[in-house]
Amino acid sequence: MVDLVVRGAGVIGLACAWTALRRGARVAITEPRGVASGASGGVVGALSPHAPERWTPAKALQLRALVAARGFWPEVEDASGISTGYARAGRLQPLVDEAAVRRARDRAEGALRHWGTAATWEVVSAPEGWGPASATGLVLRDTLAAHLHPRRACSALAAAIRAAGGTIGPEAAPAGAPVIEATGWEGLREHDLGAGQKGQGALLGFDARGEPQIYTGGIHVIPHLDGTTGIGSTSEGEWTDAAPDAAVDAVIARARVAVPALADAPVIERWGAIRPRARTREPVIGRLPSGAVIANGGFKIGFGIAPEVARLAVDLALEGRDDVPDGMRPGPAAPLPPDPHRGSVRP
Repeated sequence: MVDLVVRGAGVIGLACAWTALRRGARVAITEPRGVASGASGGVVGALSPHAPERWTPAKALQLRALVAARGFWPEVEDASGISTGYARAGRLQPLVDEAAVRRARDRAEGALRHWGTAATWEVVSAPEGWGPASATGLVLRDTLAAHLHPRRACSALAAAIRAAGGTIGPEAAPAGAPVIEATGWEGLREHDLGAGQKGQGALLGFDARGEPQIYTGGIHVIPHLDGTTGIGSTSEGEWTDAAPDAAVDAVIARARVAVPALADAPVIERWGAIRPRARTREPVIGRLPSGAVIANGGFKIGFGIAPEVARLAVDLALEGRDDVPDGMRPGPAAPLPPDPHRGSVRP
């Protein structure tokens, strides 16, 4: 007997199961391919906010999730005894010219208005040693960003779930219990709500633990607490399989130029996977015609939004409470909108 069935053991499904267990529910996860077998088994792990301007319900959700992460991931570590690699170390972005500096300073007002005391957004001098190359000698620093190690975080979640009495296995879901579907890009395709986009990244042998993440030229550079550094990732609409290919080598080359400290760092692993991207480019949370609740479409920010998506999905599945922000519920198929450049300062 279970109170909730979760289909899918990526970060969103695991977060849903953990959230329900913390409320006293009996939970079973069904996943034929194993924990973090898809896009959640990556090497990057940036938990980064979008720019604090042109405020939207999606940005508000992300803010709540990043704030909630400060308790969510340490609680998972305590319950599992496994490090998630979570670190509230902030983020640095180089400012390449005076126009970029002005834009970054202008956005400080939006950060104060929307983030309040949760975090700071400021222009500071580029640090020596670990840091991005900056033509102006200045960088944007925000303290809302954090990072973790994706695989370790999923392993910790799975261990915490099992320790709390939840089950994870390939068997079919028990009939009669509410269902949350968190089945990645294939689930979006099944319900005609989106598709998959390939992402590739790499793990380098460079120890910068304790340092902030870097975002530069479209690349995330993540100093993991295990002494490795994750970099990524590509966004490829056309693909034939998930295997890493030459595209990731271009990402590695760009990262070495953008962050001089990485110039000679050895490549430990090249990684590729198919990530779930909804047509709306926002998370999809809501009731399907079958009665199941879908929680999907994390795309590049799945780890960053997982605590809040899980809360909303579990509220709906177990209590019938629908607080899902406008524009995120599953609806009729629609053309993909343009992809806005969000979360960074353009040169």
